[in-house]
Amino acid sequence: MKTHVKKGDQVEIIAGNHKGKRGTVLSVDGAKGKVTVEGGRMVMKAVKRSEKNPDGGIEETPAPVHISNVKKLG
Repeated sequence: MKTHVKKGDQVEIIAGNHKGKRGTVLSVDGAKGKVTVEGGRMVMKAVKRSEKNPDGGIEETPAPVHISNVKKLG
């Protein structure tokens, strides 16, 4: 599926609870119609203990938004 944004583009979220937030596109999933925006839709996620993260706990990570809800800047 052809998309109007690609990885690395500057975008603004134009709809939903995170309206007005701007950031860089981290990933694009054309098949599902989703994009992940840096600092756009941050969600709390529980993380197990591992070598990389020995304490585990809760971590904030960006979640995808629908591609129709973002507008390319510039």
